[in-house]
Amino acid sequence: MTCRVGISLGDITGIGPEVTLKALAAEGRSEGAHYLLLGDADQLQALNRRLGLNLPLLAYSGPDQPGWIAVWNPLPGALPEGLPAGSPVAAQAAMAWLRAGAQCCLRGELKALVTAPVNKQAIVRSGLAFIGQTEFLSELAGTERTAMMLLGQDERGRWLRVALATTHLPLKEVAARLAQPKVELVIELAARACRDLGLPRARVAVCGLNPHAGEGGKMGTEEQTIIAPAVLAAQRRGLEVVGPLSADALFYYAYRGEYDAVVAMYHDQGLAPLKMVSFETGVNWTLGLPFIRTSPDHGTAYDIAGQGKANPSSMLAAIRLAKQLAKLPR
Repeated sequence: MTCRVGISLGDITGIGPEVTLKALAAEGRSEGAHYLLLGDADQLQALNRRLGLNLPLLAYSGPDQPGWIAVWNPLPGALPEGLPAGSPVAAQAAMAWLRAGAQCCLRGELKALVTAPVNKQAIVRSGLAFIGQTEFLSELAGTERTAMMLLGQDERGRWLRVALATTHLPLKEVAARLAQPKVELVIELAARACRDLGLPRARVAVCGLNPHAGEGGKMGTEEQTIIAPAVLAAQRRGLEVVGPLSADALFYYAYRGEYDAVVAMYHDQGLAPLKMVSFETGVNWTLGLPFIRTSPDHGTAYDIAGQGKANPSSMLAAIRLAKQLAKLPR
């Protein structure tokens, strides 16, 4: 047997460990699917008992060990109990677990990595330079050709899939950081994602940056100088892509199923409608990495951590997407 999907447990003072265990309990055991949890084994076992889940958590001894859930802490010792929310110790441990999981993927020991939430402010306060998990994993993998896609469905099975041309930037910097090659790349990765998901088509719609997609240059020129040329270049490569379109209307048509993926120009342009549709089941998928990486689309939720009431739906969706992309059974 082989542990094929890794799950880094994120900030242990948040809800990452709780939603991970709840999601695994909901998913259950399936033949050929094995999990390696990267985190503090003692605290995870205690949480398993408090939640009454009785999951069979085994200490990791190697890829051929029995059982379907193993736990490995790459740190030299266990973490102290009762760490406060946002503890620097917890933040640094979360980064160590994230790094170890990614390195396992790069060595071919894991087929996918699911990453539980971390807190950026806590990580920076702990003394580590950090922008986001997407950027961290891209640097670790030695590639800049990545993009963040978030996807989710509503209760009627209607999907939104949104890839971002820029990610964690102040709004005042977005226009200056937009570049035609990056927009082209995200269009390409979004189309490839549709194929990886097994969709029957890969029709991509691209947002404009400005209101009304710039109104022909009267309200900004980025559509004419950056976005439209990127769309044209993608069309010439045979991709089914349209744009730039006004974002205020585009998401309505994407939600109706007229487009399979949307490329948004900045973080909140794409994620506000996505979270409106699928706040509890949205998944973050890093496109372009040399390994599969997914994550729940929520944060550490310090305010409810330790209370046993965190909703595991997004983590469950992240695990299921990782398994789907890794072609593991459900």
